[in-house]
Amino acid sequence: MRLNILMAASEAVPFAKEGGLADVAGALPKYLKARGHDVRLVMPRYYKVDRQRFDLKPLPGVLVVPMGIIGNMYCGVLEGRIPGSDVPVYFLEHEDYYGRDTLYEQDNKGYLDNDNRFIFLSRAALELCKMIDFTPDVVHAHDWHTAAIPVLMNTALRRDHHLGNAASVLTVHNMQHQGEFYEGAMDVLGIGWEHFNFLELEKDDQVNLLKGGMYHATLLNTVSEGYAREMQTAEYGWGLEGVVRERSWDLFGILNGVDYGEWNPESDPLIPANFSAAEVSGKALCKSELQRALGLPVRPDVPLIGMVGRLVKQKGIDVLAEAMPRILELDAQFVLLGAGEPWSHFYFGGLAGKHPDRFACRIGYDNALAHRIEAGADFFLMPSAFEPCGLNQMYSMRYGTLPIVRATGGLDDSVDNFDAGHLSGTGFKFWDLTAGALFDTVGWAVHTWYHDPQAITALRQNAMRQRFTWDDAAAKYERLYLEAMKRRIGEWAFNELAGTRQPAHAASGAGDGGYGLSAPV
Repeated sequence: MRLNILMAASEAVPFAKEGGLADVAGALPKYLKARGHDVRLVMPRYYKVDRQRFDLKPLPGVLVVPMGIIGNMYCGVLEGRIPGSDVPVYFLEHEDYYGRDTLYEQDNKGYLDNDNRFIFLSRAALELCKMIDFTPDVVHAHDWHTAAIPVLMNTALRRDHHLGNAASVLTVHNMQHQGEFYEGAMDVLGIGWEHFNFLELEKDDQVNLLKGGMYHATLLNTVSEGYAREMQTAEYGWGLEGVVRERSWDLFGILNGVDYGEWNPESDPLIPANFSAAEVSGKALCKSELQRALGLPVRPDVPLIGMVGRLVKQKGIDVLAEAMPRILELDAQFVLLGAGEPWSHFYFGGLAGKHPDRFACRIGYDNALAHRIEAGADFFLMPSAFEPCGLNQMYSMRYGTLPIVRATGGLDDSVDNFDAGHLSGTGFKFWDLTAGALFDTVGWAVHTWYHDPQAITALRQNAMRQRFTWDDAAAKYERLYLEAMKRRIGEWAFNELAGTRQPAHAASGAGDGGYGLSAPV
């Protein structure tokens, strides 16, 4: 069944990116389009989105956006395409809200008007349907930034003829960030103060946009089955675990896919030598060139551990800092690329100065170096406190770089623990978020490197055979949309509608071959 899908997000690759949300919003529409659906993406036009580079064209007219007590506001709309596809992207051009160098914050502090900026995005995305004469079957919102969409669809726009029958899906990428604002944001939403209650938008006397979206969305999902379970606990629910449990029957976990067009050692132009599972010799050259480039002794015999990511507590950087003195006592090398909390820049930079033969550190983000670390390292460390999905462990496996991960969320779902008796598994896992558990697992991997090379070879082959594709993920999202439509309009009405619709290219078999949704969690 061919669907009309409106997707709204605050970021999307390659236009603007802060986290994994952008990878989903930039990739998923392309694969849904390939399955025969009409998908449209809406996002802000930040300064960093280059009009010329992406060939953005203005739509005629001005979009009118009702903003409650503020009154009507206005913006221009630019149209482009997701590169490599025919998926339309509509960029909201509003100088006061989006004409800034960064997306959400400056000097580690969120913009004071983030409530208005993203209520505007949510309302404008829905109003855009009238401007482009698009009637969605499903509106897909992402995280707190667009969580007002299901709220508006169930209240102010409940009887809008473009939206009245549309189902809403809200994807939660990270429960920690919820969009909590002064209660006056209710007046900007313009939906009535009766919705400021403990079931809907109120939490701790503030407006909580994520909570409101989770209450009103037709269906919810997150980016791994493991995180869907964790969200329902006090440890990972960030105060909203009760809301998640109330809607657990409407919650699904769908693991993100990987863009293997970019992350493929057989064709990656950013690494010194290409290689494959059948011919891995190029990986040795990638390792020696990485060691040379970062000033480490060029030693093929020593295990090289890599880490790329944000240097923040969520990624376990505090636990890693505590474990590093013992890790540096091992006969191993360590490479770190990332930026985040200022203390970590000084700490890890200092370690690199004290241990130049074992530790190399680059503060910031360098995409080419990230590819070279994935290709040249023997192990890849991800000691996350929580990880809704994670992508680097998937990249690592494709490059034959064995993940060492804390078993949480998508890391636990995607990495199989090493079993020495059967030479099975794809990496090394630990469960306790402690420096001791982290060190022990790194030590386990290093010991295996030196004392069981046959196991390392088997693990590498196992890992390189893994595939986490967007084709699979898109098929599951398709099933999620169809289920949301049934919940919204009822089984009978859905069947009537399906009988009048052109089939999608691949939709009819979406439930076969392992592509169906798992049971709610």
